[in-house]
Amino acid sequence: MERKRADIIADELEGLIFDGTFGDGQRLDEVQLSERFDVSRTPVREALQRLSQSGLVDQLPRRGVFVRQPGPIELIEMFEVMAELEATSARLAASRMSDEALSELRAINARCDAAVEAQDTDGNYRENEQFHAFLYQQSGNRFLEQECLRLQRRLQPFRRAQLRARGRLRQSKVEHAQIVAALHDGDGDTAANLIRAHVAVQGEKFYHLISSLKPAAE
Repeated sequence: MERKRADIIADELEGLIFDGTFGDGQRLDEVQLSERFDVSRTPVREALQRLSQSGLVDQLPRRGVFVRQPGPIELIEMFEVMAELEATSARLAASRMSDEALSELRAINARCDAAVEAQDTDGNYRENEQFHAFLYQQSGNRFLEQECLRLQRRLQPFRRAQLRARGRLRQSKVEHAQIVAALHDGDGDTAANLIRAHVAVQGEKFYHLISSLKPAAE
């Protein structure tokens, strides 16, 4: 399926923020960005809205759109909450999901694996999002699902950045397989512990994430 131009622009803007081209507090001008990407202002506006939802920019009435890089402590706190929400989703899903749902989860995971083999980081991330979103749904708790989706959108650029770390795609593949196996066994505690460790930011993942937050280029 062809991706929307706004989504492509949002991904490129994420990269420009992460590499320091656009620094913390810098104003992003719609006209300049539309010229940069050779598009009308509409897809630029949509892209900025997506970045606002993930928290990478602040949209201030009558002032404009400004880059906002969260600090290390804020990021770690958000990932801690994400890990616990996903652990709860997995624990509930282990006893509530049907055989048909488990087959669908395996199919999504197979697409994740195919993207890993193709070294398609962006494709893997899109399927990875589907894997996690489907798991939230299978918790059978609509409120929990919505909270997970909200925080997933907030952390989207940072989770994407983690997958670019050397070896992370293949490690994620192994972790997904273990999670699916625990769900197949109906072992909620193991599934919860596995996905908590999968999502949590610690050790090398912490250092890679923090190093991705670069100051504005001189």
